[in-house]
Amino acid sequence: MRTHTGEKPYRCEECSRKFSQMSGLKSHMQAHTGEKPYQCEECSRQFSQLVRLKTHMRTHTGEKPYRCEECSKQFSQPGDVKTHMRTHSGEKPYRCEECSRQFSVLGNLKTHMRTHTGEKPYRCEECSRQFSQLGALKRHMQTHTGEKPYRCEECIRQFSQLSTLKTHMRTHTGEKPYRCEECSRQFSQPSTLKTHIRTHTGEKPYRS
Repeated sequence: MRTHTGEKPYRCEECSRKFSQMSGLKSHMQAHTGEKPYQCEECSRQFSQLVRLKTHMRTHTGEKPYRCEECSKQFSQPGDVKTHMRTHSGEKPYRCEECSRQFSVLGNLKTHMRTHTGEKPYRCEECSRQFSQLGALKRHMQTHTGEKPYRCEECIRQFSQLSTLKTHMRTHTGEKPYRCEECSRQFSQPSTLKTHIRTHTGEKPYRS
């Protein structure tokens, strides 16, 4: 009945938080003691609460019980559905205090903040070059490993980055998305457009 009355007679002596059930207090106390009695049999990761272990197990089973009502995409956790829904609503509750840019996911804001702070927490073990994003480090590592996972289906040429493959595909499709504002000539790559612009400006970047 306490769920209806709002009565919470069980108080945490560490932080004074109150609970309606003794079991709730006991589960909460593990946050203070660091106790993690629930262990995943697949990867041995430990958890303080059984419900968190059950949620974690979905990473192994692939179970995705939460469905987006807009596009039917499925997720393993309810919080992921809530975050995903912002792609439909356009909601961006996280704002950068430096430049006012807004983000739908807190993690994306944290990553963006590195453009202001200059923080580069990801280091290449081969050459010690540092990166602000893990994805950038992974792409960089391909320069050391020689890995080229992106293959052109037209000529079988392979590339280390997807963006490079997309640029290459224009040699087959003839697409030229970069237009000169002076003469309307079009180019497949921005670097080629930049070089062409010099024919109008007279700029000579290489001084003899």
